[in-house]
Amino acid sequence: MNANLEFHLLNDYQHDFPLTAAPFAAMAEALGVSEAEVLETLVSLQARGAVSRVGAVFRPRSIGASTLAALAVPEHELERVAQLVSAYPEVNHNYQREHHYNLWFVVTAPDELALQRVLREIEERSGCRVLFLPLVEDYHIDLGFDLSGVRTKRARRVEAHATGDGVRHVPSAAESRLIAAIQAGLPLVSRPFAAAGEKAGLTEAETLATLQNLRDRGVIRRMGVVVRHHELGYRANAMVVWDIPDEVVSEVGTCLGAIEYVTLCYRRPRRMPAWRYNLFCMIHGRDRAEVLARVESMRQNCGLQDLASEVLFSTRRFKQCGAQYARAAA
Repeated sequence: MNANLEFHLLNDYQHDFPLTAAPFAAMAEALGVSEAEVLETLVSLQARGAVSRVGAVFRPRSIGASTLAALAVPEHELERVAQLVSAYPEVNHNYQREHHYNLWFVVTAPDELALQRVLREIEERSGCRVLFLPLVEDYHIDLGFDLSGVRTKRARRVEAHATGDGVRHVPSAAESRLIAAIQAGLPLVSRPFAAAGEKAGLTEAETLATLQNLRDRGVIRRMGVVVRHHELGYRANAMVVWDIPDEVVSEVGTCLGAIEYVTLCYRRPRRMPAWRYNLFCMIHGRDRAEVLARVESMRQNCGLQDLASEVLFSTRRFKQCGAQYARAAA
């Protein structure tokens, strides 16, 4: 397999995926290879786990309902409860972390009622109280990884925050069908939008126009190759949580979100007395020491030396896939 081609597909097209009838042909032309080589390489990368999917990443809170949640699971029950949680199609991420709350997962559903139903069921079946932490405000969300070391966060943030932040969109029936058709990823075929549109009862032209509209409105945050960080060498990651005075949390969140190596930064509610923290950010690194050094640098850069925080390292990935925002047609 062409290592140079793999690198460019993984690095260059996390954000800049062509929204055209034959996107893989356009990528091939730009890279000086054949369309068949691009498709074969993406299929291989997906089979090896380096690529989760190719397609749309939706902005949180723009459609459907979602939340971060956590459970404090007794160690001897962790395997059973993790499997129970991962079995829900509404759960798209499920990680063990080093903390009393040791199982952290994301639930995404078509609406709030469906979301709450899943959380209630998990609580009843696991025997553990669910810590329910919906997003309040985001300061930076972009799980793209620069493998070249030369692309700046400023360039990525322009795209991530250009349009639509804070605007909730209620999908039309046609949009819902299309979201259901693409949420697990585009088919790796020459005309992926035609194939996805056929599932949704739309023409290729209607599919492209609908996706362009959703992207322009900020509902789709980015179109591109969605990578798995662990398989790309980022073998350590931690969720860092902070207890920030409410009157300055937005200022601090903006400061942390601007730091190059912070991939996610957002405000979530406190749940007193069980949970005191209101600001969350994600750090990825090649190893544990690199992550801890970055956390210390964050404290210095944003003046957080005297504020309470905890570093929750991920120790096991039980599930990672695309969110399910809409129900596929039967």
